[in-house]
Amino acid sequence: MTATPTSSASSARVWFITGASRGLGRAFTEAALRAGDSVVGVARTLTTLEDLAHEHGDRLLALPLDVTDREAVFATVEQAVRHFGRLDVVVNNAGYLAMGMIEEFGEAEARAQMETNFFGTMWVSQAVLPYLRAQRSGHIVQISSIGALGGHPLTGMYSAGKFALEGMSEALAAEVAGFGVKLTMVEPGGYWTDLYTTGLVTTEPMEAYAPLRAELEKQFAEGSVDSMPHLAAEALMKLVGSEDPPLRLLLGGAAYDLAFDISRRRMATWAAWEETSRAAEQATEAPEGYGVF
Repeated sequence: MTATPTSSASSARVWFITGASRGLGRAFTEAALRAGDSVVGVARTLTTLEDLAHEHGDRLLALPLDVTDREAVFATVEQAVRHFGRLDVVVNNAGYLAMGMIEEFGEAEARAQMETNFFGTMWVSQAVLPYLRAQRSGHIVQISSIGALGGHPLTGMYSAGKFALEGMSEALAAEVAGFGVKLTMVEPGGYWTDLYTTGLVTTEPMEAYAPLRAELEKQFAEGSVDSMPHLAAEALMKLVGSEDPPLRLLLGGAAYDLAFDISRRRMATWAAWEETSRAAEQATEAPEGYGVF
C-alpha cells in the first residue's frame, strides 16, 4: 500500500464530499485540504464550512445540496467539474440515523431513510460516473457502516439502507472497473459525531417493545466508547493514496471484530444446514421460453 500524505501542485486531487459540513464529512474535508488537495464540499447547510473557506481560499468550493434531489445532484456535480476541471475522489458520506423498531416505522419515515442513505448515494454515483469514465480514473468511496454487517434492534431501517448501498456498490465496482474507476465501501464503527444528536430521528415508541428498548439502552450506556473522527480521516487518506484499494475497508477494532464474529456465525449456520441447501438444487436444462438475459 502506498499512501500520499501530502500533494504537490501537480498531483493535487479534487474531492467531492457529501455531508461535508459536520461529523465524518467535516473531518474528511479538513484532511483533504491539509494534504493540499481541492474539495467540493456539499451539504444542506454550509455555515459550518465558513472557517475552512476562509483558511483555504479557492481550494474549497462549498455548495448547497440535498442529495435526495436527483436533478440537483447532477447539476451540482456538473458545476463542480466546471469549476475544478475534474474529479478524483468522490466520498458519499451524507446520511442520518433513523432509530426505532421496525414495526414502529411509518411509510414516510421508512422512505425518508432510504431516500438519503441509499438513493442519495446512488444519484451522486450516477452523476459523477460520466466524468470519471471519460478521464478513465477516479475513486468512489461509499461511507457505509458497521450496520451493514448485520441488522440489530432499533437500527434495522438504517441497516436496510446500508445493506442496499453495499449491494448496489459491489455491482457498480465491477461495472466500472474496466474504465479505471475504483470503488471502496468504508464500514466505520463508532465515532463521536452528531449522528446520535442532530443526525438522529427516532420513532414513536410502542409499549410492547419497552422491555427490549430498556435492555438496549442499558447496553449502550455500559459499552458505548467511540473514537474521534480524525482517525477515520487518517484512514481515508491512506485508502485513497493506495494504488490497490480494497473493495471494503473496516474502520475500528469493534467493526473488525464484529465482522469476523458475524461471518463465523453465518458460516456455522450454513454448514449446519448444508444438506438441506444442497438438496434444494438439481441442475436441469432451461424450460422452453426461458432466456438468460
